[in-house]
Amino acid sequence: MILLVKAFGNQLMAQKDSIHLDLVTVYGYAPERFMSGLKVQKIDSATMEQFRFRNITDLLSLNTPIIVKNYGPGQLATVAFRGTSANHTAVIWNGLNVNLPTLGQTDFSTIPVAGFDQLSVQYGSSASIVGTDAVGGSILLGSSMPQAGLQVMVGRQQESFRNSQTQATVKYGTSLSNKWIFAGKTAAYDGRMNNHYPYIERNNKKMIPSETFQKGLVQDLYFTKNKHQLSAHFWLTDNQLTNNPENFTGREFTGIKSYRTMLRYQVENWTVRTSWIRDIIDYATGDYSTLDHGVTDRIGTRIERAFEWKIGNLGNIQMQAGGEFTHYKTQIINYNKPQITENREDLFLLTRWQATSKLLVSVNLRQAFVTGYNPPFTPSLGAEYRLIQNNINALKIRGSVGRSYRVPTLNERYWKSLGNPNLRPEDGFNKEIGLEGRHVVNAIHAFTASITTYHNRINNWTYWNPANNFRVENLQLVVARGIETQIGWKGNWTAWKAGANVNYAFTKSSQEKVYDAYASDIVGKQLPHIPLHSGNVNMFVQYKQIRLTNQLQFVSKRYTLADHTQSSQGYILENFLVETTFNWHGTAASLQGRINNITNSFYQSINGNPMPGRSFAISLLLSLKTTNHPI
Repeated sequence: MILLVKAFGNQLMAQKDSIHLDLVTVYGYAPERFMSGLKVQKIDSATMEQFRFRNITDLLSLNTPIIVKNYGPGQLATVAFRGTSANHTAVIWNGLNVNLPTLGQTDFSTIPVAGFDQLSVQYGSSASIVGTDAVGGSILLGSSMPQAGLQVMVGRQQESFRNSQTQATVKYGTSLSNKWIFAGKTAAYDGRMNNHYPYIERNNKKMIPSETFQKGLVQDLYFTKNKHQLSAHFWLTDNQLTNNPENFTGREFTGIKSYRTMLRYQVENWTVRTSWIRDIIDYATGDYSTLDHGVTDRIGTRIERAFEWKIGNLGNIQMQAGGEFTHYKTQIINYNKPQITENREDLFLLTRWQATSKLLVSVNLRQAFVTGYNPPFTPSLGAEYRLIQNNINALKIRGSVGRSYRVPTLNERYWKSLGNPNLRPEDGFNKEIGLEGRHVVNAIHAFTASITTYHNRINNWTYWNPANNFRVENLQLVVARGIETQIGWKGNWTAWKAGANVNYAFTKSSQEKVYDAYASDIVGKQLPHIPLHSGNVNMFVQYKQIRLTNQLQFVSKRYTLADHTQSSQGYILENFLVETTFNWHGTAASLQGRINNITNSFYQSINGNPMPGRSFAISLLLSLKTTNHPI
């Protein structure tokens, strides 16, 4: 999408100098623009920098009320929005859904915070905007065009248990001949999670030995001239996990490689995108003599056009219309066919109507077409109204209603004996309403608060049914409802700064209809692994360049079986960080020390997988930056 920001030839006077602002064209994909009425939490750059040497699992669990299911350091980590499952979360990279089509989800332990410039968390259904999987929510990862000059960043983090993270990032931008502008970013990272614990069990629960090796490369390139931009994006990852590495009969290896590529051209109001993704999954046990090898390719293209009208007293209307086509081809040894192919098409119309300075409305429409399936038509309606807006107080009410869908994964349909090619697409209906407010006191103190309540009804919830030898079936009607609140405060004095943020979620998610008479006793009971109460508290104080941060996370009891005969205890975790920055003539060094799980609490994110106790980490980031004339 192309957003035009116009400066009308005005001059800004600064002492005796004047600067003329010319027409500027800003490029990028911003689905949030059409998410009026939905709750969207944009993670600021300061928070992302604080988590630079960590993956987004840690960032989300400590800064949002999202439920994170983590098997251990470097192991599988997934998120669950608002009482849904990991398969109900869309992960969008520069507008492209990168969930594994075989599993229908993304391992968040493989997403480094340092690899991306923008991160937004969208709560609730957004299928009309981003497509399949966005039943519970979406994670939006974005790249932005670097400024002129050269910036080189190199850093390393050393942690307890012989774990480490190393990364290097280079950003560059310059003007070429014929008024072309060239810019780009290259980011490489390497993680080694040896997990050499000084103990073999905690609270009489055996620690599962594991080793994880992660490496990846993120490459963004931009060529811009006037209203033209050609950009290329690459994201290559290699993740290798071994459980019980020293037990040659009981060890287990999982390797996932992903090659994600995208080429995008934007001119005037037109955008054309092509993409190719290859996901390779290897699995072996014991002596690794038998390796399960699977390869899935996705080739896609998308074309869209933006429109804008100013209609007198009716305000400003922006629309984005387009379609996309994706061809899937997969070869997995455990499927009932040697090769599976599938085509998916989407037609969409996104609308943003700024009716008045106070009222904003979005109407979005999407129809998906899938080989052998008939996904539902997914419209949505969202609105925001500013009740109060001035320099001191702001209060906004927002609400939305919308349908959602999820296409069953390839595993769910084609796995030998357990898959079910006759599965129906999941069909959801989400409703939510919320308030957001801000209050500023004498330019020093600023308070923010929000509260949201939602109700999400999901038909044909896909389920690996243990009562039928784990065969996949459409068994459940699930209703998820709850309340989310967020409260923040920041104080800014001459040399001192301080702040606090509180996130809390009450989540009730239960099966309300069953097709198996023997399962009637689970109706109305909380779904497994979803706590009723969860949240976090972040507090910081800063004096000049020294910053102290305390992070607190709490999760209530979770049931691990649908009939509530087994549960996992709730827990409270506390981390402490010390950070400082040094600058020398364009060169900067950022030093961070961190204590995880200060109280050495015992906890399990997934029952049977105890997490480590108190641990330590120290990181150093060196940065060299040179600037040229603005591009």
